[in-house]
Amino acid sequence: MKFTLSWLKDHLDTTATVDAIAEALTDLGLEVEEVTNPAARLADFTIGRVLKAEPHPDADRLRVCQVLTDAGETQIICGAPNAREGITVVVAKPGVYVPGIDTTIGVGKIRGIESHGMMCSEREMELSDEHDGIIELPSGEVGERFIDWLADNDPAKVDPVIEIAITPNRPDALGVRGIARDLAARGLGKLKPQAVVPVPGAFPCPIAVSIDADTADGCPVFAGRVIRGAKNGPSPQWLQDQLRAIGLRPISALVDVTNFFTYDQNRPLHVFDADKVKGSLRIHRAAGGETLVALDDKTYTFQPGMIVISDETGPESIAGIMGGDPTGVTEDTVNVFLESAFWDNVQIALAGRALRINSDARYRFERGVDPEYTIPGLEAATQMILDLCGGEASEVVVAGAVPDHARAYRLDYARVQSLVGMDIGESQQRQTLTALGFRLEGSMAHVPSWRPDILGEADLVEEIARIASLTLLQGQPLPRLTPGVPKAVMTPRQRREGMARRTCAALGYNECVSYSFIDKAAAALFGGGNDATMLENPISSEMSHMRPSLLPGLLQAAARNQARGFMDLALFEVGPAFDGGEPGEQHNLVTGLLVGRTGPKDVHGGSRPVDVFDVKADAEAVLAAIGAPAKVQILRGAPGWWHPGRHGMICLGPKKVLGIFGELHPKVLKAMDVKGPAMAFVLWPDEVPEPRKAGATRPALDISDLQAVERDFAFVVDAGVEALTLVNAAAGADKALIEDVRVFDEFVGGSLGDGKKSIAVTVRLQPREATLKDTDIEAVSAKIVEKVQKATGGTLRG
Repeated sequence: MKFTLSWLKDHLDTTATVDAIAEALTDLGLEVEEVTNPAARLADFTIGRVLKAEPHPDADRLRVCQVLTDAGETQIICGAPNAREGITVVVAKPGVYVPGIDTTIGVGKIRGIESHGMMCSEREMELSDEHDGIIELPSGEVGERFIDWLADNDPAKVDPVIEIAITPNRPDALGVRGIARDLAARGLGKLKPQAVVPVPGAFPCPIAVSIDADTADGCPVFAGRVIRGAKNGPSPQWLQDQLRAIGLRPISALVDVTNFFTYDQNRPLHVFDADKVKGSLRIHRAAGGETLVALDDKTYTFQPGMIVISDETGPESIAGIMGGDPTGVTEDTVNVFLESAFWDNVQIALAGRALRINSDARYRFERGVDPEYTIPGLEAATQMILDLCGGEASEVVVAGAVPDHARAYRLDYARVQSLVGMDIGESQQRQTLTALGFRLEGSMAHVPSWRPDILGEADLVEEIARIASLTLLQGQPLPRLTPGVPKAVMTPRQRREGMARRTCAALGYNECVSYSFIDKAAAALFGGGNDATMLENPISSEMSHMRPSLLPGLLQAAARNQARGFMDLALFEVGPAFDGGEPGEQHNLVTGLLVGRTGPKDVHGGSRPVDVFDVKADAEAVLAAIGAPAKVQILRGAPGWWHPGRHGMICLGPKKVLGIFGELHPKVLKAMDVKGPAMAFVLWPDEVPEPRKAGATRPALDISDLQAVERDFAFVVDAGVEALTLVNAAAGADKALIEDVRVFDEFVGGSLGDGKKSIAVTVRLQPREATLKDTDIEAVSAKIVEKVQKATGGTLRG
């Protein structure tokens, strides 16, 4: 929305500067996007008088002029054909920037003669395209600033232009009148009264209007009148200057009047050439397929239900959007039909989008105009046309009735403090609303018809606070709800998730955040993809199901990275996975993925492919960080997407699973297009038992001062027996005394024979009450042998 300062002053009696107005507008919520002030770039130009002009001795077209300026008599070389003695000119002295030629004037020599400045043309000062000669002023004193002379003699050339951004909820600010009203309410001037005097009709209107019954919801009221004997020509200079300043091209007096009211009052109008209208005008819905050549010379085809204005021959205007070329006014137009209507904003927006037309009328009608100004706007425009073009007006014809948008809300004076936190007195609140056009009856505020955005008591508070300025808000600390040190904000679960993220990142993993929705095929690979997790309205076929695990998202990320040449990856994610669509059918997971090698190749051979023990160590590190017990069991029995012989379940018992680590099944990697092998871990942080004592301090270090004892055992077992089974059996011989069991050797073949192997383990015994004696050690050793024999069928190797 653009307007000039002089246009604003037509409605606002103010002495405020452009900068003060721009600052106030932004503070009021009408953000100023640009201020174009011609006077700023012309401030250094002054008026001079040519005392003498002689031909240049070495150039036929140049003249050596002696010019009287505020700095005294100055010599200037000029090539303009009208440079002569006695004229009053505009002078740019050395050091002045000339915008039209993008040059800063200096002292120079032209054909051997010094020139101390420049006498300017209008194009060089960006005042117009005129460049046939330098500016000749009819008046002016030597040394006077040129912008001061323009302000007195041609103010349009130095009229500042302000452009503001309009939010969709402020259609009233699409008219200069509405902007002036806001500024007056802020205190930057006084809103000038505006009285609309009805123009009496001299004869009955020869063009009747009607609205079809099925169209009344889209056009509640349609009014118009004929003005005959008008002389359509160029509009007056002041009107052309105003329209040009805001970027509009003056067309003719009749069209310029409608454009003026569009921007001045936010009241779009349209003029028909009455002699081209056949019969009456009818507002109705299109049947579909009708066409119209609009004023932009484009042909539009109407869809069924669009609102059009037709005469007896067919459509003549696209309702509320653009007029038609067949009935458009021209220089030869003598009789016109002036139309003013109120249209439903939603239907105008839908039609404009469907036809792909952007016009000033559509822009305003789809945001909302003042319904009660429909008839007064017609009267005001009629008077302006009569003043500019002459003629006589008919009686006004009206179809329908102005819709009743009257509404009122209670003004609660204390609510400003509770909602906004500003202390504004009762009298100031009432004064503010009155200045904005509200009518107050007791505690009820009646909303003006030009404010469709006011829909409740909170909106009244917003208006009061907006006019008072939200910059006056003072920051206030929130009061403590309880005395003393406040309780922790984060829950234990949140703290665990945060610690898991930090630990994974410290281990060298990169965090991923993937969608909770995946495709059915990927979900089926990890035990999901059923109807319980299927979305009713998926946004795409690749997001049809809730994810049963975080692994699909990590594997998809790995595949994308591998496709781009990044083969060595360490990724992790913390988030929910879903068993169903009901509340509670989800669980939080911490999932990590290793693909490729441990590092880049080097001469020392430190790089190797990642293996199961890498993810096992990382899983144990994360569990330790979130408070899991140190003593756990490693069991088999993970789901089918894990490699059957290269995984482990971290358990506190057969039914208490804290996590799974291992290699992913090759068939899963193939389906996800990941070049393997790939190692992963999945942890259930919610399964980790809460500490018995909750406190900010760490518990005391529990360490035994007694000597630990280590004993080695070698067992001969069948080749198919897993080492894990043997380790678990040995560890279970005496859980209180046995601290650790480690495999340190495996031997196959030789004297053991076919189908046999030897597994050697070290068992660490840590006493806590008394030093172990030989008898104690022998007793524990016997239990270990017994447990291993029972679990594996193996024997102690001799």
